[in-house]
Parts: sequence; structure tokens; C-alpha cells
Amino acid sequence: MLNFVDNQLNRVTMYRLVLYYLILLLGAAVLMSFAGILAYDPISMLFTIGLLLAACVFVNWVFATTYGVPANSESAYISALILALIITPITTIKSPTDIWFLGWAAVLAMASKYIVAINKKHLFNPIAFAVALTYFTTNQSASWWVGDARMLPFVLVGGLLVVRKIGRTDLVISFFTTVFVTMLLFSLFDNADLGSAIQKTLLYSPLLFFAFIILTEPLSTPPTRGLRIAYGAITGLLFTPQFHLGSFYVTPELAILLGNIFSYIVSPKTRLVLRLKEKVRLGPDIYDFVFAPNRKFAYTPGQYMEWTLGHNNVDSRGNRRYFTLASSPSEHHLRLGVKFYKNSSTFKKAMLSMEKGQEITAAQLDGEFVLPKNPRQKCVFIAGGIGITPFRSMIKYLLDARQRRSITIFYANKTVDEIVYKDVFDRAEQELGIKTIYTVTDTNNLPASWAGQVGRISPQLIRATVPQYKEYVFYISGSREMVDSFKAILKGLGVSKSQIKTDYFPGLA
Repeated sequence: MLNFVDNQLNRVTMYRLVLYYLILLLGAAVLMSFAGILAYDPISMLFTIGLLLAACVFVNWVFATTYGVPANSESAYISALILALIITPITTIKSPTDIWFLGWAAVLAMASKYIVAINKKHLFNPIAFAVALTYFTTNQSASWWVGDARMLPFVLVGGLLVVRKIGRTDLVISFFTTVFVTMLLFSLFDNADLGSAIQKTLLYSPLLFFAFIILTEPLSTPPTRGLRIAYGAITGLLFTPQFHLGSFYVTPELAILLGNIFSYIVSPKTRLVLRLKEKVRLGPDIYDFVFAPNRKFAYTPGQYMEWTLGHNNVDSRGNRRYFTLASSPSEHHLRLGVKFYKNSSTFKKAMLSMEKGQEITAAQLDGEFVLPKNPRQKCVFIAGGIGITPFRSMIKYLLDARQRRSITIFYANKTVDEIVYKDVFDRAEQELGIKTIYTVTDTNNLPASWAGQVGRISPQLIRATVPQYKEYVFYISGSREMVDSFKAILKGLGVSKSQIKTDYFPGLA
């Protein structure tokens, strides 16, 4: 069952999954309102949703046009639906004050992405920024009505899927742990009923929705595991209902805004506008895109970024994707290796049709799938298909730095024609002694001259090639199915979990 869920998650982007989740929550809320289960007028709820959608999309388009950047309609939809879940539906359309409040919240949420930004990277969670400012400017605030016991099943199930998709379990666990530990300490100090406090927090506060959606907003979370855990702890402390500074109690929106300040301080401040320098066909439906950045850019080999490409008639998968950098920091340009499919998204089609000089935006540098700090640590790299890109980045860096490391690479493809970056890996074998084992799985189309391995990378092949494999750290890069398969294989070989690193980033689909 879990594999089925993973397969379905891989078919949608991270942002698309969040959008579906929000639609599910609002759809359930409208139906329960019609049934009298929720104490809201369903017509008012639909009106509120419609008004917020229209306002967010329009304001987002105005700012995108003004600043000359691609308008991300998907982001506007998500922002509008989140606002609809935390601002109480207006009970009458006769009140201009309520309509003004909704419109003003939409304007602030969209504006924060463009105006409250440093180096084109927004500082605060847009929703938290909007509802905090509405309180100070209109004296109206968000009720966070989604934190209702009757909404709990929908919030919980969908939220867990979102967290699994984006790989931020560490952040959410840190947040929950801090909240409940802080509640425990307060209950001991105040001699209060801890069980009752936890029950009220789970059933009648936005704790779960806040953790699954607000806390994990990608552009305002730190990039590494340790920093994410710290971010979750700081925000969890501030979110805890009992936490206060004198007579001042921190609201959910203020908790995330204060956490955002920490996140910004410790995160890379990166947003690049790049021009296509060259597009090279590497194999069947595989292309290398070489981009010239608009300024100097530092990163670690193996990291990834979020790429935004404005284009017409955007399909349901949106205009953003995550790609690992195939280039090395020692190179002057950024390089992406991209695989295209018959039913590619409009993003992929637009990317394939890019002309020299055309612009694309890259932001949100992230990823811990990088070389070990200890150069004496022995490593095995396992790549499937286009999953070879982070290894190209690492090996090219080692070549340019003339740094020898004990590394063995297993590189699997369906056909010989799909093997890419062979020149880099062959050079690494000659100059650094880094050996690459090439294997192909389609035995019906093997060229007569093929001298590599045939079939899948097996436990037997690993043991034969790397007899002392238990001394190595294993890096696995490829599809989720491929990564999970090799994790199971390595576990069967007796390799500990701490010796396995996998290349995962949100929005792999």
C-alpha cells in the first residue's frame, strides 16, 4: 500500500499536492457546512473562497508584471486557499469592512513575496505576514478556524502525505516535540492538567495544519537538517499555547514570522536570473542545459535548486521544478542534465524549446547530498539514469581540485545510448583512480562492442567490486522506486542506515 502511495505522490509536484490538499480541506468544509456539521454558512464560505482567489491571482499578476518576473498562478491559488482556511468566512456581503479585510489580506500576502524581499528572496511566510499586518492595520485577525476537531481527520491524513512528499519529517517532528515538551514543563510549573491541555491543542487549535503547511513552506525554511530541526524547535516554543512573555502571548502567525527571521539568517540568500548559453543533446531525450549566471554563485557539489520558467498555457504541474546542479562550483556556468518524456509537462516542453539567451530563474539552494567532509571516507555512488547528475557535479569538482578519494561508481541505464557524462567519469578513472561500473538493463539492444555489465546492479556485483563494502558510505540517486530498492538491498547486505545517503528533494516529479 505504501509503495502505491509513493507512486501516486511521484506523479505530482510538491506545489500541486499542496494545492490538492487545500482543495480537499475546503471541499470537506463546504460539505460539512451544508450538512450543518460546521457552523458556517456554505454560501458565505464559497463567496469568501472566490473573493480571495480572484484577489490573489489579480494582485500576483500585477506585481509579477511590474517586476518583470514569471507570474506563478499556482502560488497565488495556494495562498488564497490557505487564507480561506484561517480567516473566518464573512457572514454577509453587505459589510464593506469584511470585504476590505479579505482583499487587504490577499494584497499583503502577494505583496510580501515581491516587496518584503532581499536579493529577490522573500523573508517572511506570505500568509503569516498578511494576517499579522491586517491585525495592526485593520484590527481584524485570522481565527485559524481550520483547527476544528471535525476537520482533524482531513487535516491529518492529507498533511502526512504532504510532509512525506516534501521530505520534511525532521522539521515537523522537531516542532511537535518542542510543543509537547514545553506544554509538559508549563503543566509541571503551573500544576495544570497536561492531558487536557494536549487534547485541547490537538482538537481545537491549528497545530496540525500549521505544522504541515505553514511551517514547511519551502522558501522560508532552512536548507539543512540540523538547521531545520533548530527552526522547528524555535517555532514550536513560540507556538505553544501556554508560552508567553509577561502578558504577551504569541499568536501562530507571529511564531512563524519570528522563526522566519532565524531561517533567513542561517539560509543561503540566493535568487539567480540565468541566460541559456548552450543546449546539448546527450542521448535519446536527454539534454544538457548550460546557463550563464548574472552574478557569482557559491554552492556545494550535489546540491539542487528550484527553477522557475515562465511560459504560456501552464498545465496542472505548474511552472516550477527542482533540478540538481550537474555543474561543479569550479566551473563558470551552471549545468543541468534533464530527461524528457513523451508526455512531458508544459514546463519541460518550454524548457526544451528554449533559445540561446532566454532567461530562467533559479532559487532556494538546498540539499545535503554532498561529499563527506572527511576526504578519507570511502564511498560508493549508485546512480540510475539521469540520477547521475549530482555525481557529475562531485566528480568534476574532484577533478578540478585534483583531489583523490576512494570512490566507486555504479551507473545503470536501460540502453547504452542513455549513458551521459562518460567523458568526466573516464577522465576521473585515469587521473584519480575513481572507477565507474557501467551496466545496461535492456539485453535486447546491446551493441556488439559493449564491454560493460548487463542487468541490474545486484548485491553480488557490489560484493565482487567492493569486497570491503561495509567500510563505505553509499550514495543513491535516482527515482524514488530505485532509491527504495537499493536501500533494501544494502540493508540485506548488512550496511547500516547511517552509511546510506539518498538524493531526495521536494518536487522530484
